[in-house]
Amino acid sequence: MTISALGINHKTAPVDLRERVAFSTEQLDTALQAIRQLQGVDEAVIVSTCNRTEIYCQGKVSGDLLLGWLSGFHGLAPDALQQHHYVYQDRQAISHLMSVASGLDSLVLGEPQILGQVKQAYQLAKRQTAVGGILERLFQQTFRVAKTVRNETEVGQNAVSVAYAAVSLAKHIFAKLNQSRVLLIGAGDTSELVAQHLQQQGVADITVANRTLQRAAELAQKIGGKAHSLAELGELLPQADIVVSSTASTLPIVGKGSIESALKKRRHRPMLLIDLAVPRDIEEQVNELDDAYLYTVDDLQNIISENIKNREQAARQAQVIIQQQSEEFGDWLKSLNSVGLIRDYRGQTQQIAQQQLQKAQQLLAQGKPAEDVLQLLAHRLTQQLTHQPTQLIKAAGEHNDQNSLALLQQLLTRENGGVNENNNEE
Repeated sequence: MTISALGINHKTAPVDLRERVAFSTEQLDTALQAIRQLQGVDEAVIVSTCNRTEIYCQGKVSGDLLLGWLSGFHGLAPDALQQHHYVYQDRQAISHLMSVASGLDSLVLGEPQILGQVKQAYQLAKRQTAVGGILERLFQQTFRVAKTVRNETEVGQNAVSVAYAAVSLAKHIFAKLNQSRVLLIGAGDTSELVAQHLQQQGVADITVANRTLQRAAELAQKIGGKAHSLAELGELLPQADIVVSSTASTLPIVGKGSIESALKKRRHRPMLLIDLAVPRDIEEQVNELDDAYLYTVDDLQNIISENIKNREQAARQAQVIIQQQSEEFGDWLKSLNSVGLIRDYRGQTQQIAQQQLQKAQQLLAQGKPAEDVLQLLAHRLTQQLTHQPTQLIKAAGEHNDQNSLALLQQLLTRENGGVNENNNEE
């Protein structure tokens, strides 16, 4: 039994190449059918995200064959991926999948979205009947490992992006963040990310102010918020408990005077201001006001740097869990190699026993004494069951095959121990 993993990701390939080997949802159905036609592929799951494309297979298949198939499917030259791919087998492949699902191999360490993406890939492959007993067990154990990593380590805790750090900061300051009113100044990508994180925390009252009202309206529609122009800041600031600003302005657009005026209208209820812009959107002098709490990108970066260290420490703890679980799965996988041999051996001994039992029954039917029949049965069983092992021992001795002799000696020792143990129980 062999498990293989072939892929490219954000560590090994530039984004333009990752885009060229990514699978759309429509392509995945065809791809799963096609890859199972490859010689040696018994089961397959394809994980395809913006940062990685990975193929997990069960069966006897080479990495070169998988690489050639991946290149050909996307119409790339055979050597286009040669310097950008990786191949893992068995325990390395198992460990890699568990690391991916746990967020340890992500662009942002510990991010939780990848687990959902791996689950979707597995479900799609299952619907296509591309998953059998081996990958079924592997992916189910992987999902359990990812859950354990989440519950027993802090790899997914602490903000490591500016947008998420801003919301985490607000959450620490406002105990009931979901009841807070938020003003976003700017309607770019960063503001949209902040809005998404706020919604995840249950914040419903979000206002977007932007130089271009149309862009503010587009973002407001996505998040169920309200749109205004920057000209209305004077009316909007007093209503906001939290202000997050991220524009491309070269000069500050929120001054000390406007915040001072807003605080008077708020009867000095505190305001949290987070300036994510470079250059800054909010005048530094705002910090001089008693009820205004201003944080800049530099402040958040210090928080992020500390949080990254915490996640890296948690990742080391997670790797211990993954190593233990991947070894456990690897041992189970290895045990499958002996299943057929054990089945054949037991079947052969049962056949011998049945044949000798029938002969004994015939002798009893002929009137032979039961004691004599039992002694003959025991003798014949002993002769037949020890014949082949005896020949193997003789051959190993003649060829000085110490490994085989040691294995046979270990087998005999265990069998004798079992007999003694059974006698003691009797």
